[in-house]
Amino acid sequence: MKNFALIGAAGYIAPRHMKAINETRNKLSVAYDINDSVGIIDSISPDSDFFTNFEQFYEHAWKLNRDENSKLDYVSICTPNHMHASQIAAALRLGCDVICEKPLVPTSADLDELALVERETGKRVFNILQLRHHQAILDLKEKVARATSERKHEVELTYITSRGKWYMESWKGDPRKSFGVATNIGVHFFDMLHFIFGKLHRNVLHFANDMKASGYLEYERARVRWFLSIDARDLPESVSGKQSTFRTITCDGEELEFSGGFTDLHTVSYEEILAGRGYGIEDARHCVETVESIRVQKPQVAAPNEAHPHLQNLLVD
Repeated sequence: MKNFALIGAAGYIAPRHMKAINETRNKLSVAYDINDSVGIIDSISPDSDFFTNFEQFYEHAWKLNRDENSKLDYVSICTPNHMHASQIAAALRLGCDVICEKPLVPTSADLDELALVERETGKRVFNILQLRHHQAILDLKEKVARATSERKHEVELTYITSRGKWYMESWKGDPRKSFGVATNIGVHFFDMLHFIFGKLHRNVLHFANDMKASGYLEYERARVRWFLSIDARDLPESVSGKQSTFRTITCDGEELEFSGGFTDLHTVSYEEILAGRGYGIEDARHCVETVESIRVQKPQVAAPNEAHPHLQNLLVD
């Protein structure tokens, strides 16, 4: 049994990490968050220590490490995106391996720095890249790998996850903290595309504002038109008013169904990490570089065969 600490216990995604720690038969020893709305802990690990002050949390963790029985093995990080780099480094220097939510960090320079801290401490960083464990994604990856044709696959990615007014008032609506909508809700999809279709050859941004973005990516084995949005007005009429999220990927006109099976992927990710098969810094580099490039680009006029179907509506608006 491994001992875990959790940073960011009051966040939306934290319960999935708590559940994963519990379901892999490990112990959540201590948790931290500046917010104290963490009653979910009672249903998963009621004996866990909890702190709302980082210095107190860190001091407690340091004391736990004096005893082999209580020593922390892993720190899981579920905090706002801009905090990841410093908290990962602090956890590594505490003598722990780290499991961190996406995006791991915002830039390739941050990845290089964390790789240096890994070498200094002898500990590892693992990123939650859960779509790599989704069976539908694995099946498509295998199908693409078996294909004998040199023709690139034609892919459309559409992800609309409508958010209320609270979103723009939270850290997620602040590009200095979330790094924008393409990074915050898109990074694991870009990782998935690389995982299936290989290296990225072209990355073109067509549209971006605080609530949505669209562009074109060309991989070794695919041409991808993508659209991401948190605006409910972008939901198709067929689902508007019935559900708040719409995600679809088509490959050569055939829709990939992967709406289900998401809730258990964190547990699978933990199982793989604990078995020595986790995804580390270099695995995350490709998607970090992809969103980093998107953030610094100025939108370009789309070539007709590179524009996502939603793009015309954006330009009209």
